[in-house]
Amino acid sequence: MRDKTQTNSAAPGDRLIRAGAIVFFVGAVATLVTVAPLFFGTTPFPTYMFGLSMLMGVGFLIAGAGVLQSVAAGRRQARAAER
Repeated sequence: MRDKTQTNSAAPGDRLIRAGAIVFFVGAVATLVTVAPLFFGTTPFPTYMFGLSMLMGVGFLIAGAGVLQSVAAGRRQARAAER
């Protein structure tokens, strides 16, 4: 089976996982930027920065959807090979 799989082929759900990881890391950076003024004693950032921090959860959900899509495709492929 491994010899038939191309190394550059994208499995179902891979794009969602990558997009979710990017969105998660953008949210993580926004969280660090939002929390930094608390440690440095400067004025806090505007409220929309707290909204950007929520991207961590959104990215996690997107990546989770990609994992579920990948699992579903693997199960379909296993069922097809079984027949």
